[in-house]
Amino acid sequence: MVKNAAKNLPKIDEHSVPLFWPLAAAFAMEKAELGLFQKNLKFLAEAEKVDHELKPQFATGNTVMLDLHTLRLREFGDAKSGAVPTLVDAPYAGHTATIADYHKGQSLVETLLANGHRRVLVTDWKNAGPEMKDYDIDNYLAEINVCVDDLGARVNLVGLCQGGWMSAMYAARYPDKVATLVLAGSPIDTKAGDGPLKKMVDAMPASFYEELVQSGDGLMRGRLMLEGWKSMHPEAQYVDKYLRLYEHIDDPDYLSKTETFARWYENPIDLPGRWYLQAIHQLFQENRLAQGTFVGLGRRLSLADIRCPVYLLAGDADDITPKEQVFAAERLVGTPKSRIAKALAPGGHIGLFMGAKTLSEQWPLIARWIVREQNA
Repeated sequence: MVKNAAKNLPKIDEHSVPLFWPLAAAFAMEKAELGLFQKNLKFLAEAEKVDHELKPQFATGNTVMLDLHTLRLREFGDAKSGAVPTLVDAPYAGHTATIADYHKGQSLVETLLANGHRRVLVTDWKNAGPEMKDYDIDNYLAEINVCVDDLGARVNLVGLCQGGWMSAMYAARYPDKVATLVLAGSPIDTKAGDGPLKKMVDAMPASFYEELVQSGDGLMRGRLMLEGWKSMHPEAQYVDKYLRLYEHIDDPDYLSKTETFARWYENPIDLPGRWYLQAIHQLFQENRLAQGTFVGLGRRLSLADIRCPVYLLAGDADDITPKEQVFAAERLVGTPKSRIAKALAPGGHIGLFMGAKTLSEQWPLIARWIVREQNA
């Protein structure tokens, strides 16, 4: 049958080639245009999914140990382990706690479990609803205390970004309940360094932040905060990321990682207005924690009351929390210098918690340091 069909094809000789070539070229161009059209459709679908459809999720299996007003305490690893639990205080700055368990093979939780930590827990902070608009920092400290007490009243505390200053407050308020303290990308002395966030907070009057909360009916809307973060690097957020997505549209690994990041970054959460304004005014504008004048759960907090081993991790290109704000803790805590460790990792802010290089090079060292120091 094939042979018969072949007999019916026109004979191609030196006279017919000039006629055949334009037909072949036209077919090739049409095929290329079809491929480009299909790629464009795939890109548009992927970009839409990245921006709107994907929702944050934890990469590692876990159970909810406690469900409180402000958080769900998620438990990873061996719940029956007799070891000191490691509590990761995830950032509460407009995004979800999934950054602590970002992607399979690229997860802080996974790294801790693989390096001597049999039981890891994460504070999965809730999106603030209207009933939470008047919650303040005390509400969050009190519920962290509930978590720690239910974990045996002694934990290794790992604070990420905002979770770092909250962890430092907790360790100052309840020093006997914290075996070791890790502060990663955490603004402890908010007047140190010279980052853009510090400049913005110093430049804007208190009324600016109060109006933002009023516009959110008593809440600080996560969408407003997200636009603020994006405006710090507009070209990267509104142009470059789509160019990179288009270039790698046929790379499944790239798409998987892009989708994972979008789940976290493009789905912000709302914060209580009272909590937000207290953080802006008392911590970032007045620097009360570093000065020892912040009052937490009825007591003036002094970082000098922290005497457990402390590990400080900063990013050399972190424009959210400059390294000076993190490393200032070395002179403020009461821990002997011999029991303070610190490291400067390459890269920016978010990479401190989910960057592949930092997770493979820095966090295994930190994890093993915690295990050594918790009973020293």
